[in-house]
Amino acid sequence: MASATLGIADAATLTPSEVSEIWLGHLMSFCIPLTALVYVWTGPHTWYTAPLLVVPLAIFHWADTRPLIERRQPLDSLPAWPFDLLVYALTAIHFLILYKMAVLFTAQSVFSVDMLMIFVVVGGNSGFSIITAHELIHRKTGWEQLLGRLLLCTVMYEHFYTEHLRGHHVRVGTPEDPATARFGESYRAFWRRTVPAQFKSAWRLEAKRLGDEEMHLFDARMLGNRIVHGLIAESALAFAILYFFGGVAFGAYLLQAFVAVRALEAVNYFEHWGLRRMGRRVRPLDSWDTHSWFTYYGLIGLSRHADHHANPSRPYQQLRVWDQAPVLPVGYVALVDMVIGRNDDFRKLASAELERRRLGPFADDPPPFPEPEVDRGPATWIARQFTRLPSALRPVVGLAIVLCLVSLGMAFEAGPSMSWVDALLYNGAIVAILGAILTARFWIQKQVQNNWISWGIALVLIPIVGTLVTPWLS
Repeated sequence: MASATLGIADAATLTPSEVSEIWLGHLMSFCIPLTALVYVWTGPHTWYTAPLLVVPLAIFHWADTRPLIERRQPLDSLPAWPFDLLVYALTAIHFLILYKMAVLFTAQSVFSVDMLMIFVVVGGNSGFSIITAHELIHRKTGWEQLLGRLLLCTVMYEHFYTEHLRGHHVRVGTPEDPATARFGESYRAFWRRTVPAQFKSAWRLEAKRLGDEEMHLFDARMLGNRIVHGLIAESALAFAILYFFGGVAFGAYLLQAFVAVRALEAVNYFEHWGLRRMGRRVRPLDSWDTHSWFTYYGLIGLSRHADHHANPSRPYQQLRVWDQAPVLPVGYVALVDMVIGRNDDFRKLASAELERRRLGPFADDPPPFPEPEVDRGPATWIARQFTRLPSALRPVVGLAIVLCLVSLGMAFEAGPSMSWVDALLYNGAIVAILGAILTARFWIQKQVQNNWISWGIALVLIPIVGTLVTPWLS
């Protein structure tokens, strides 16, 4: 059947000679995991070497915003086994990273630069590993699904297996789906709504499968409840980290899980934001796509989400491009940052795309849309007080609060050997040094008019200056 008849993009069809090119392209999926593996393998790090390992992530973010696209359609005869091997290798690397992270924090403290980098590097990789888990739980073989569930256990989110397959894929684009973001809904409001709602939905789905949606927790049939199994496995894994590697490793483990789930729900947020299903059948225009080359190859085909929902069992290397699907402005890596850090920008861009395609609330006969929740709660009150400050003061006040809290923690952890004032002076000196280097970078940028050169010089200066001043700081 012709691609025009199918409704998929009219793009060049791959020839057999291009299969190896596609497979080699998907080796990009090792970029994020290997960055995290190098980080945990080379620790503990000093304050002036740890930030250097964020550079690869910045490059990946930059690549995901480039106008480099991949719209070619796959061959039906594309062999599966080489692409499956990539998924299994990514799974193995994830477990190795978590093990090395636990070992690292037997020799590193809570209030250290490595703990901060866990938030960025390992947490980001664990969010990526949920993509690998997502691919596995959609497989038909039981052992692959089990492997996917084990990956989800490492981020304390095993119920995603039940809710995603039997909840989200059935109800996507409807008011009943907690993982579909409403038009106008902020990420903060979506996060507060979707996390508990998805767990409750998964619990009800399992209770219904076992015979009674209102089943009591101590009903004997609960022994077969997969959500209970997941909770037990998650807890056993977390407390094994605590028992064998200690409290600091346990804290790092919980931190990477939290960051991973935040990233997952950011992806859930923009994959269906503002879209509403018109009928019983899921259509390609019920999901957002992106044509980013880096997202397609670096995130094992996740960019082609419209075809994934139309054909959930299709493996990542066989996913197709559909012309009807709305298109996200950049790739997934850049979008997670935009959704969490610059949510207003995302909503403006997404609204413009929906209006251009006459989708969501801009459709000719749109279904009723539930009103998005209004941001409320203590966090919102604190944010309001913060925004009342002059814009120039906000970063200064925020940094001062963080410095004081970190210094208190360091002093408490060190005991009598370090006072809070000493810790504050030490951390303040580090921030001042980094601020001076950043100021120098801006000056160099004005002189040479080249971001790559100015950032390159700044990155060389950090370890040089750090090595020279650390004995003085001590």
